Amino acid sequence: MPSPIVRPDQRIDLLWPQVHALTLLAQLASFTQVAQRLGMSKAAVSQRITDLERAVGQTLVQRTTRSVRLTDAGQRLVEQTAESFAHIARSVGEARDNATQPRGLLRVTAPVALGRQHVTPLIESFLREQPQVRVELDLSDRLLTLAHEGFDLAVRHTSAPPDNHVAWKLCASRSLLVASSAYLKRTGTPAHPGELASHACLPYLRPGPSVWQFERGVSKGKSDPERVSVTVQGPLRASNSEVLRDAAISGLGIALLPDFSAAQALRAKRLQVLLPTWRPVGVFGDAIYAMHPWSPTTPKAVQALVAHLRTGLSEGFGA
Repeated sequence: MPSPIVRPDQRIDLLWPQVHALTLLAQLASFTQVAQRLGMSKAAVSQRITDLERAVGQTLVQRTTRSVRLTDAGQRLVEQTAESFAHIARSVGEARDNATQPRGLLRVTAPVALGRQHVTPLIESFLREQPQVRVELDLSDRLLTLAHEGFDLAVRHTSAPPDNHVAWKLCASRSLLVASSAYLKRTGTPAHPGELASHACLPYLRPGPSVWQFERGVSKGKSDPERVSVTVQGPLRASNSEVLRDAAISGLGIALLPDFSAAQALRAKRLQVLLPTWRPVGVFGDAIYAMHPWSPTTPKAVQALVAHLRTGLSEGFGA
């Protein structure tokens, strides 16, 4: 149903849906994405913005074929009303969470490999336990902004969760240097990190040269542990640890992987750990966290999912 035409002499409370659409447009910069968020057509969203502009008597959005940008007036209106909408969202959320059972829609994001291998099975079992909760799971290795993109929870592999989020540690994690027996039989087993410079290595895809760092002596209480940095190269770089794991299993080279990707192949003896007395540092985080955009209260459904994830991951990955 199209939005009603809003005249300047109409009651101001009839403008709230239009202002809310403008707020989402400021966050998402896309009429299509706003329409998806609101569950309405793109034309209906455009009409809401037009109605609001007609009501306030000035242009709020600059539209071109390639982009959408708020005018100064539009940006001021969003900034001045943002806290009010956030307060309304918190209040409605608190009222909803007074229900006995967790319920409602949870939008969750997680990295691809971790999500496929460990988060998805746990969400499936969670939904069987909580039939009144629905989950939209976005698997992406791109670091998404939780609040702006509408996510309720993110599962992250990190050492330091951001201060502006509520974070729960789910389990510890570690990085492992691995290779197949076929590769090692062909090339020999490195005895020191420095030898990796002459091996075929399979680094994670990041800008610039691939540098792996290692340290040892920390567990012995040394104040200055021994550290080594080595620039590595090889036939393949990839942005997904499952791809690198499978390449290592095929004998293509040596990979540095998070334990959650390597665990199953290690148990099946398709890979083996190299340089066990050296600890890889600086490539992946040392823990798995669940993170929620900061708010004074945490929705009951979020609390229930975090508890389920923590129980499911409590023993780590067994690598």
